[in-house]
Amino acid sequence: MWPMLREAERLATDPLACAQLLLGSVLTGREVSALIVEVEAYGGPADGPWPDTASHSFRGPGSRNSVMFGPAGLLYTYRSHGIHVCANVVCATDGVAGAVLLRAAVIEGGSERARARRGELVRQQALARGPGNLCSALGITMSDNGIDLFAPDSPVRLALGAGQVGVTGPRVGVSKAADRPWRMWLPGHPEVSSYRRSPRAPAPGDSD
Repeated sequence: MWPMLREAERLATDPLACAQLLLGSVLTGREVSALIVEVEAYGGPADGPWPDTASHSFRGPGSRNSVMFGPAGLLYTYRSHGIHVCANVVCATDGVAGAVLLRAAVIEGGSERARARRGELVRQQALARGPGNLCSALGITMSDNGIDLFAPDSPVRLALGAGQVGVTGPRVGVSKAADRPWRMWLPGHPEVSSYRRSPRAPAPGDSD
């Protein structure tokens, strides 16, 4: 279907289309492979094509978020609450911000390695449930920020599938643009995280 098209170019699209494409794709990191079953789309600055006040790129490019403005196919990492590493797949085109947060995955290979990183008492379905746990299970660190997910020698690699139509709902834990149905997940997977609305978000219906 894509005989002459570099895989990263399939991600050179809007965040919602990219999110749908990532569902059912496989992410491999440091001896662990996982099927992506939950994602969240994020846009960019007010003057971009997808203004998004909840996005790290909303105030424009800076030293911490510059990867979000890079070409599609890069990995953007950040720390949630200064503790947990979270991973995003950059989409859109060079200079235009857009990314998709990887929220949950099913561990398909390297379960023992993932369990060693997450803890022996963690249940199988919880190994990569939640963006911080996903990164921990796959050994993704802040040093992976900006790597090419399609480079053969990359420590974290992405194998795109055909894309799947998932269930949509509001994003988890954001205080701005909290009602946007920009979270997508594949139904029937216990690895998908529970919805939690930020206590700092406006009442449902009062946010975009």
